[in-house]
Amino acid sequence: MVELYEYEIAKAANILATQLFNLKTGETIIITADTESDSRVVNAAAAAAFAAGAKPMVIWLASPLEFSKGADPMLPIEALTAALKETDAWLEFNSKGLLYSTPYEIAERENKKLRYLCLDGMDVDMMVRCLGRVDYPALKMFETKLRAMTKAAKHMKITTPAGTDVEFDNNSKNPMTLALGYADTPGSHMLGGQIGWAPEFDSINGDIVFDGFLMPVALLKEPVKIGVKKGKIVNIEGGREATEFEAWLRSWKDPRMFKMAHVCYGCNPGAKLTPSVLEMERIWGATEWGIGYVGPMLTADGKPIDAPCHSDGLCQNSSVWLDNKQIMDKGKMIHPELSKLAKRLGKE
Repeated sequence: MVELYEYEIAKAANILATQLFNLKTGETIIITADTESDSRVVNAAAAAAFAAGAKPMVIWLASPLEFSKGADPMLPIEALTAALKETDAWLEFNSKGLLYSTPYEIAERENKKLRYLCLDGMDVDMMVRCLGRVDYPALKMFETKLRAMTKAAKHMKITTPAGTDVEFDNNSKNPMTLALGYADTPGSHMLGGQIGWAPEFDSINGDIVFDGFLMPVALLKEPVKIGVKKGKIVNIEGGREATEFEAWLRSWKDPRMFKMAHVCYGCNPGAKLTPSVLEMERIWGATEWGIGYVGPMLTADGKPIDAPCHSDGLCQNSSVWLDNKQIMDKGKMIHPELSKLAKRLGKE
């Protein structure tokens, strides 16, 4: 009996091992997963790595109750860190993501050859849609153009039909990450289809309405509106899920959990609204905001801005202005060059 995408997953795993990681004969790749991860994805990736001549090592963990540094209490920190410090590549399939956790921070800091790719919560369906069926050269061209245009802008405005209306200034000293899906160079890499950066925090003012997902609530049944003043959340409005989110922020008993951390574009042509945060924050035409911990890849000095944990939330169908010039309208690319490149990816 044939399983769902049995052939397609093999192709996607081969792309992952040979194109995205560009694994070489004799290299070691550690694949981490937890008890909520999709074993078919894990096994396919390990098999493809082995076929490419690499030495895969799969580490299964009990699923933590939290993610990021919130996962630390349930992780075998010393043993996991020791392994990650010695490997050439790290592919993460954990359902509760280890990005920004203590093992990640130490490995990223001390293992200068480490190539890390974050594919948290990926299942067979997502791997086929968001990885195996994506035209990576075309995606690279689109993201590179959008990144260059955004990085050149000093001031930005974002609105959505759900009620987002927020403005901010960009900080030219902060890096602007480009998630192309490739993990063939040392450093931290993400699933293709996202551009992220940390604005000038004190300049972020307005309302942000999450209408897709919001961690740790996950998929939202009703919008959650946050009021932001000078980069800090000053009020939270909505129904039961808004109350849950505010309670979660306050549970950390740390004012840093109310500070904005980053903003991102979503631009993976295969992404859709699912329970996976990794996928949802790459939905085409959406913008995504981070709250709390700021990763080292987003700061000018390469050092994290610490906080006990991190949250992400999605704003669908975004309209975007760069220095008062509109480039996106309700999730559709209206800038001529972006529109042309989007069509190559099967999007508007």
